[in-house]
Amino acid sequence: MKLTIFSRVLIGYLILIILVIAMGGYTFYQMVKINEVTQSILTVNNQMLDYSEKLLDLIYSQVRYEKKFIISKDDIFYIEFLRLKNDFDRYLEEMTPLADLSQTSLSLKNIKELFQNYQSLVHEEAEDLKRGYPPSHLPLNQQKEEATQSIISEIEKLKTTIRQNATDKTRLLYKIGMELRQVGMVMTGAFILIGILVSLFIHRSITAPVSILKKKTREIGQGNFQGDLRLTSPPELAELAGAFNLMCNKLNELDKMKSDFLSLVTHELRTPLSSIKMGMDLLRDGVEGPVTEGQKELLTVIEKESDRLIGLVNSILDLSKMEAGMMSFHLRPQPITPLIDQTIKELRPLVDSKKIILERKMTEGLPVVKVDGERILQALRNIIGNAIKFTPEGGRIKVSARTVDHGVEVAIADTGPGIPKENLITIFEKFQQVITDRTGSTQGTGLGLAIAKQIINHHGGKIWAESQLGHGSIFFFFLPA
Repeated sequence: MKLTIFSRVLIGYLILIILVIAMGGYTFYQMVKINEVTQSILTVNNQMLDYSEKLLDLIYSQVRYEKKFIISKDDIFYIEFLRLKNDFDRYLEEMTPLADLSQTSLSLKNIKELFQNYQSLVHEEAEDLKRGYPPSHLPLNQQKEEATQSIISEIEKLKTTIRQNATDKTRLLYKIGMELRQVGMVMTGAFILIGILVSLFIHRSITAPVSILKKKTREIGQGNFQGDLRLTSPPELAELAGAFNLMCNKLNELDKMKSDFLSLVTHELRTPLSSIKMGMDLLRDGVEGPVTEGQKELLTVIEKESDRLIGLVNSILDLSKMEAGMMSFHLRPQPITPLIDQTIKELRPLVDSKKIILERKMTEGLPVVKVDGERILQALRNIIGNAIKFTPEGGRIKVSARTVDHGVEVAIADTGPGIPKENLITIFEKFQQVITDRTGSTQGTGLGLAIAKQIINHHGGKIWAESQLGHGSIFFFFLPA
């Protein structure tokens, strides 16, 4: 049984999905741990250190106010001393929920007891002062000194414990990171290996037929409507290939019908257009009576449009004959340089009207080519005329020829807007036009380059273009010697 595309893709990617889920779950678990430890360092250790510093500042400040009170007996200093006591108690209360180690909890408990002892000693001393005992005879100074030193020592011990705890957590983060890195490297290697195997599997079973289908689609875009696509697997693509071949055959029939219709229409248009042109000549010559200046201007406009239509009809007829293999080519050996010079001479008025600089560069000793001179002139007019059309005023066109592989390569380079990469092949198809500006406008009928391609191909040569948007285009054609 042949697996469908869905089954093949499902089998291939199910393995990757399982691995991704496993890796994702492990990574998520480790990231949660990292987040918890990091959050603990930020919200516990840092805050505990900050509170510890504040406790030290408060105890030092209390000692200063206590001494000022003893010396001056001013109640203001004692009131400030009591205010700092309240702050100290408040900070201790706020630190208690943050203690995540038994050692820190014990230190906080010791600090609280020592601080209460110190407060009792100061309170007792204050009462003695109120009774009138002189400070030099008070027996509590030594006890107070020991109490404050014990508090400071316990706070420093607490800070050391907090810092050590932060260091331990940092080491844990490093360990988790290393584990995550090692597992990630192993999983990445596994992903790459399995990904390559899955890709090869998909490429062999799915991508290869799709690539063939894509290539055939590109050929259709280039005008090849032959229904010769053969695919047997996967089943969906095999069925699609059959429908594709049917579509190609229909397109081939439609293309032939279109060409026949265009040939018929253009052939039928030639006679009335010629009659219109002859009638305009008679009117201009005054056969039917005097012609005013205004009428002459109108006749001139009509004549130009008629000439344009006749040229378009002739181009369509020529292209139809070439595609049908009915065009006669009278080949004879001759140099290419005179044909290029004649074309440049004919198109010189157009070049001068746009103030374009036209350069000519011919390599010495170009081989003689066997061509139909009139048809090569037609191709040159179309290609160089196309370059003139798209080159802005004051631009530059360079026509060159050189010997290449027992033949002649002619290049026409311009400084126009350039051609998108995806259009470099289709521009040689009939009625294909390239958008040349941001407004989306096009120029011409899309027949000139198609005719040039047919002429060059009938001479056994080839034609192509190179371009980059914003940097002009270069059209090449090669003729065998």
